[in-house]
Amino acid sequence: MRARVGIISNHYLINDEYPAHANGTMNTDAVHHVSDCMALTFPADPAVSVLDELLETFDGFLFTGGRPNVHPEEYGQAATDAHGAFDRDRDRVALPLIRAAVERGQPILGLCRGFQEVAVAFGSTLHPEIRDLPGRSNHRMPPDGTIPEKFALRHDVHLTPDGPFARLFGARVVRTNTLHGQGIDVAGPRVRIDGRAPDGTAEAIAIDGAPGFALAVQWHPEWNAAADPVSRPLFRAFGDACRAWRAGRRPAVRAAE
Repeated sequence: MRARVGIISNHYLINDEYPAHANGTMNTDAVHHVSDCMALTFPADPAVSVLDELLETFDGFLFTGGRPNVHPEEYGQAATDAHGAFDRDRDRVALPLIRAAVERGQPILGLCRGFQEVAVAFGSTLHPEIRDLPGRSNHRMPPDGTIPEKFALRHDVHLTPDGPFARLFGARVVRTNTLHGQGIDVAGPRVRIDGRAPDGTAEAIAIDGAPGFALAVQWHPEWNAAADPVSRPLFRAFGDACRAWRAGRRPAVRAAE
């Protein structure tokens, strides 16, 4: 059996009335076709998704994008209109699961909202709207156009020389899409910013001291993952880490500080 990747869901209303847990097909496609793992969605609902069961069921976790934002109470701030919509159930599942998986050395990959979840789980704060900051660009999804146009590559990301992403991509600069409104304000003590957009916005992070694969990107590599030269090595490396976990090649747990 292939390694099993748990993909966190988002809450939706079908026909504006029927509640459902779902994620985009591009996430499952990337995990299945590029990571070469079994892609399984689990509910972002703490009433039915039990932390210990998730950790024992899956070999790695994908924390996807989503329209709601992490609630600012999770990083010690009050909610404002600028923070947008929230999904408190997903916060209550994702944040403790990220911390537990990282400390076990169990692979995690965060994408867009998932990037923000990884950052917040390890003590970061977020800007509610980075386009309002002096000198920053508008990183949000273009309001018009087809899906391929919305997910088109729009800016470079400059990577730390010899950092985990530069080693993974074999390059110091990569081209990515951008479809987010929030971004890291102050990085937590273990959150290593390993890539930035030209305007300084954090776009790639790794967790210092993590015994296993613990990476996140602010863009959406799941789009066109099999063909994109940046997405493909990222999802392949994530799949390799999940297979290693399943095979029992597990890193030593990081010593408590």
